[in-house]
Amino acid sequence: MQNKCRIKKDDEIIVLTGKDKGKKGKVLRVIPTERRVLVEGINLVKKHQKASMSAQGGIISKEASMHISNVALLDPKEGKATRVGYKIQEDGTKVRIAKRSGEVISA
Repeated sequence: MQNKCRIKKDDEIIVLTGKDKGKKGKVLRVIPTERRVLVEGINLVKKHQKASMSAQGGIISKEASMHISNVALLDPKEGKATRVGYKIQEDGTKVRIAKRSGEVISA
């Protein structure tokens, strides 16, 4: 199976399902082999951390990855969920476009 990821790092996304449904955030990391994304401030989990020389111990909150099918790209024009398409411009460069409005998504 080919791992096509239409969502990239620093994209603005909206969560479609789960406990954080409707929340918006910025993609911190994409894991294409597992088809997962890490989103800033979304899908927070508690982690019990042991004290070490560099870090203090205690319970910390951190982002956990979520499946790429549970998020959608935000349309730059309307601010709603959209699918991603591709278009070849006159100068020969391939760009991502929002299917909802046809706007070019900043790369």
